[in-house]
Amino acid sequence: MMHPVLILAGGFGTRLKSVVPDLPKPLADVNGKPFLWWLLQELENQGAKDVYLSVGYMHEHIQNYFGSMFNQVSLHYIVESEPLGTGGAILNACQQIPEEVVLILNGDTLAKTDLNKFIAFSNEFISKLHLAVAKVSDAGRYGTVILKDRQITGFAEKGKSGEGLINAGIYILNKTLFKDFDLPNKFSFETEILMKHISELNLIAYDQVTDFIDIGIPEDYAIAQKKVPAMVLNK
Repeated sequence: MMHPVLILAGGFGTRLKSVVPDLPKPLADVNGKPFLWWLLQELENQGAKDVYLSVGYMHEHIQNYFGSMFNQVSLHYIVESEPLGTGGAILNACQQIPEEVVLILNGDTLAKTDLNKFIAFSNEFISKLHLAVAKVSDAGRYGTVILKDRQITGFAEKGKSGEGLINAGIYILNKTLFKDFDLPNKFSFETEILMKHISELNLIAYDQVTDFIDIGIPEDYAIAQKKVPAMVLNK
């Protein structure tokens, strides 16, 4: 069964300002529709019923555009009154999502994978956190994931060019994970959870991601105009 989905959609989109100057990044136009529209369509295609949107910067635009439903998907908004970082946003949202296990996605990336298979995979392991990883031809601007069998043992710094496995921005999180650590209200999930506590997490990688796009910089945003619709519509 599909878990409730949390989309982190509160970013400022600083690196996209030159091409998307007056909108929050999730509303950046991709082939005539907001990027978030494509992400929600992909989630509906895979059976999502409840999607929580962690929003902040210019959140009114997102709420006004989508309202409370996306086709048959119920939308719930969790508004940050101030930027909390990725970790703070997840922690804040999890306090308002009733279910214990949450599927988490970034609001500016699209990874092509079967989410129901990812969920089934996660049930095979005793772990509070699973991460989908994607193989890309140039991992230089992302940093790479270091694997031992299926367990993630570390993260390499950005800047090393060439093919590599990267964090695809999709997590399956058991909310009790947050009880294991003393965390502030504002923090980076990547730095304060993944990197700082990697030895304690038993972080399991799911590598069945067939395609990936990040619209965070103008060059990839241009590529996304054709690539994103093709990924979602399976053309």
